[in-house]
Amino acid sequence: MILTIHVLVCGDHALPDFLSALPRTVAPELPAKPDFDALVPALDEDPEARLVVVGGDGSLAATVTRLMRGERLHVEVAYVAPERTTVTRLYGLPVGDRAARLAVAGSASPLPLIRDDSGTALVGEATITGPDGGPLVGEAYADSERLFSGEIPELRVAPTITLPGVRASAGRRLLRTHWLPARAVQLGAVGAVVTRDGVTTPRAVKRCSFYRDDRGWLLVR
Repeated sequence: MILTIHVLVCGDHALPDFLSALPRTVAPELPAKPDFDALVPALDEDPEARLVVVGGDGSLAATVTRLMRGERLHVEVAYVAPERTTVTRLYGLPVGDRAARLAVAGSASPLPLIRDDSGTALVGEATITGPDGGPLVGEAYADSERLFSGEIPELRVAPTITLPGVRASAGRRLLRTHWLPARAVQLGAVGAVVTRDGVTTPRAVKRCSFYRDDRGWLLVR
């Protein structure tokens, strides 16, 4: 039985009525460390704590990132999005009021934890292009298999529900996307702009990688 359920309301997302009686913290759309500091005592009181994130994919990614950095991946995470997102489609989650009910009554199951070399969790999808949305020039590998060498429109990276944990696709979004599963995806580029779970890096980078952490995280599904 879950003894501690706390709600984190991110940005201007409306709190579903079903969650209104639970203790909650209000934070920006992308909650940062100070926003989580207020949650730590409540989460640490109970080894079976559950945190309900009301927000977007970026909000969920920021939450999992903070739990990962704070060594609190034992905390169960539930996600309440107002509408369909990349994350809800990936994990088969409901949205709106149905998601709020699942957040309280559902069970958590372990998932591979995917992070990048900046220590940021990836929960839905990363899209990598060249500067200003232009072509991506470089070379990328999924484990030891080469994804591309040269120039492509974009590189996509996403977690998987089962091992090896991550997958990648090079090229345009097509009806039948060819994904390569891996434990790690590594890119070297002339200049790469990374958008993780809807959040774009402020500057181009020459290298980035996404890989499965030794630990997992718990999602209510």
